Amino acid sequence: MKIHHYLTLSLLVVSGSCKTDTKSRTGNTSAPDSVALIEKARTIHKNVITIDTHNDINVQNFTDSINYTMDLDTQITLPKMEEGGLDVTWLIVYTGQDSLNPEGYARAYDNAISKFNAIHRLCEEIAPDRIELALSSDDVRKIHASGKKAAMIGVENAYPMGTDLSNVKKFHDLGARYMSLSHNGHSQFCDSNTGEKDSIWLYHGLSDLGKQAIAEMNKWGIMVDLSHPSAESNKQAIRLSKAPVIASHSSARGLCDHSRNLSDEELLLIRENGGVVQTVAFSAYVNTTKNNLRHEAEQNIKKQIADSLGLTLLEQEDYMALSPEEQKDYVENVHKKVNEISREKIRENETLPERVNVQDFADHIDYMVNLIGIDHVGISSDFDGGGGISGWDDASETFNVTLELVKRGYSEEDIRKLWGENLLRVLDEVQRVARQLRSETGES
Repeated sequence: MKIHHYLTLSLLVVSGSCKTDTKSRTGNTSAPDSVALIEKARTIHKNVITIDTHNDINVQNFTDSINYTMDLDTQITLPKMEEGGLDVTWLIVYTGQDSLNPEGYARAYDNAISKFNAIHRLCEEIAPDRIELALSSDDVRKIHASGKKAAMIGVENAYPMGTDLSNVKKFHDLGARYMSLSHNGHSQFCDSNTGEKDSIWLYHGLSDLGKQAIAEMNKWGIMVDLSHPSAESNKQAIRLSKAPVIASHSSARGLCDHSRNLSDEELLLIRENGGVVQTVAFSAYVNTTKNNLRHEAEQNIKKQIADSLGLTLLEQEDYMALSPEEQKDYVENVHKKVNEISREKIRENETLPERVNVQDFADHIDYMVNLIGIDHVGISSDFDGGGGISGWDDASETFNVTLELVKRGYSEEDIRKLWGENLLRVLDEVQRVARQLRSETGES
């Protein structure tokens, strides 16, 4: 899901039900943190390679004057990564779903290329001394050993490829190492999870073009990402893929019944496939009930402030209906003013409902580890795309996730797997299968 930070809605209110009585792996996370426990967690956090598989970008933050070397008002920057000990960020080439026609494909392609170019600009021109693009697990380890941060590229929504499957190789050559076949809305490749809302489906799973796309992704070493397609699309993709699959940013539907989360059936199929699910710290997918209660309370504060200033807040659909010039005016003269005042009032208000937090997030990790095993679970945030929870609101707070895992009894080896080794194992296997498939056809 994408939630633009210029909107009034900081978190969308979504439907779904969540279980709140889940027990942690140890059954006790309420004891005070001892100095020894914190030091143990810090040692583990330093020893392992920490990989966050989903961070969105805005190309306006990849210029000479505004970029990730600065402590921008974004959840991912190099200073925040350095402070929090986050080693690898998957930067996302995201394109929202639009019309299934040549004009829509052309606009989407241009958008995707601008984001590929921005990521390369960061790594090759803006800050090559601090961050480097990784294309394989070997690259990740070499870059980490050098003391730099690593960037990797994921494509969220294959829509920009249009109907030209040669774009799979083009995107691979630009650095893409995973790709989802849809986002929120049915694409030319498959049905989206959003079809659950109205039960309208285009293909009841994958289209013929989507099936061909999976074969091309297998051939060129791009991991198939299941985080936005429908459940039926995912089941078909798992059956078709000759390599392990991933879910780059999804949580457990068994704990939170949201269409963006994965059912037990899907999770077990991913285990059988040898893939990995990157648990996502997206408030609404972790605990919809808590998210909605908190969101409503915060919105009431913002509305009171707006009323006192004689301003009108817009819902997402109303904002999107504005012209670009009107959107810019709204951001500058309404959104920023209201948010600046409300931020402090919300922070000081101790009566607001509790936010979704790291403990709730770790409950999903526990759930999936218990169901499909430690080798098939990972971690993601969806920072700058709507993600973030209390305790892990940006990359500077990454250590808090490791601390919670230590409190729950996970070993250093467990945490190493969760923070990245499982994902790198899948990437290695996907690239091995790709080399084999190309050798069978004589392609280089």
